[in-house]
Amino acid sequence: MSNVNASKTARPKPFLLPQYCKGCGRCIVACPKKCIEFTNEVNPETGCVPVHVNLDNCIGCGTCFSACPEPYALHPDNIKYFWELPAEEQAAAPRQELPVAAPIPDKQIPLPKVEPLMIKGTYASAIGAMLAGCRHFFGYPITPSTEGAELMAKVLPHLKGVFLQAVSEVATVNHMYGCGGAGRRCMTFTSSPGFSLMLEGISYMIGAEVPGVFVNVMRGGPGLGNIAPEQSDIKLACRGLGHGNTHAITLAPEGPQEMLDLTMLAFDLAFKYRQPVIVLGDGYMGQVTGQVKLPDHMIEPGIPEWATAGDRDHRANVIVSIRLTDVDLEKFNEKLNAMYAEMTENEQRADCFMTDDAEVLFVAANTPARMTKGAIRTLRAKGIKAGLFRPITYWPFPIKQLKPVLEQGTVRRVVVVEASPGQLENELRLALSHAGIPTPQIDHVQRLGGVLPQSEEIVQAVLNMEVKA
Repeated sequence: MSNVNASKTARPKPFLLPQYCKGCGRCIVACPKKCIEFTNEVNPETGCVPVHVNLDNCIGCGTCFSACPEPYALHPDNIKYFWELPAEEQAAAPRQELPVAAPIPDKQIPLPKVEPLMIKGTYASAIGAMLAGCRHFFGYPITPSTEGAELMAKVLPHLKGVFLQAVSEVATVNHMYGCGGAGRRCMTFTSSPGFSLMLEGISYMIGAEVPGVFVNVMRGGPGLGNIAPEQSDIKLACRGLGHGNTHAITLAPEGPQEMLDLTMLAFDLAFKYRQPVIVLGDGYMGQVTGQVKLPDHMIEPGIPEWATAGDRDHRANVIVSIRLTDVDLEKFNEKLNAMYAEMTENEQRADCFMTDDAEVLFVAANTPARMTKGAIRTLRAKGIKAGLFRPITYWPFPIKQLKPVLEQGTVRRVVVVEASPGQLENELRLALSHAGIPTPQIDHVQRLGGVLPQSEEIVQAVLNMEVKA
């Protein structure tokens, strides 16, 4: 905004814009002549109680200007800001062009070759986050994800990073809102009850177009449930990310290696779309130890042009999730829908295992997918041609990769294996319906409460289905 000089008095006196005053009282303390006082009159535009300025004893010392924390509330009376001018003067007033920031691009830094690590899944995800350029962590400890946060707490200070244990999960997501809005890569580790508490903030981040990575190591529910592994949050991540028109890319790692790889990918996707991204593991995967190969590079992140980075070049940027007029909000939701369509088109990911001639097609993700691979080998030894379709994105569900497998003509039965009462199966059925693909015979093997499906029971379930058929 430009300002226009209205007069040139030697010692200007204070002019108060009540709609910008929050009634903090700093000017009252600063005034040596006691010209400013509190009032009891609420400003109807803001809901705040502004101060009152009495100029009778004012000597124009200017201490109140320095004390006021608001940029426009209390200013010299020889200054008129653009919006204070009459319409005809506004039209004639010179405009100051606001700066337009240029993006500072990310850099890839080569890494030397090293031997594979033997680490648990939460550690792998934490290492992936740091290699992706994450230097800001906010979180609240919750089993079975806490080890990832502990590793970040140990390492980030040595990388000039920030680790903040928030007072709650609600505080965590709001810290991420601010950090992501500044264009910084930030993340949290949580588990199912904690993730539930973050949903309002995730909705705000989606509405404000703020990136961030949420690693949710799922455990049994509902309520506090237990700390055993369960795929309890698929429906929450795919269909329940807070109020309104909300979706987020949701990645489903199979083991420690993918915990690292998909966490790195999550940061790329978060900043590509300016949206939160979820890495949805399970309690067993978070704790199990496996071999992990490190990538050949790490990321030195830049600063995107839209960030509220706190410098001059970015000072024109605004991050906000509220749009008061229905027309503006509808336009923004149309923009979101176009982005969701782009995600659905470009970000579907899946892995196929022995599906070329599969007659029994399993659909499984996370740790149950590993159990299913063992069952497939056993079934093949018994003469049953089984294969696995493994979604790597819960949302968008990879229906484009599933369609050719179903259309190859060999599949006569689909069996969904999951540690939940049908949350993955519901995503499968919904994706088939939206794609207009005829629904095949769908059976399932489900375990609940933190109990994982075992290879032996998967094999036996299929043998029983074959006998009944």
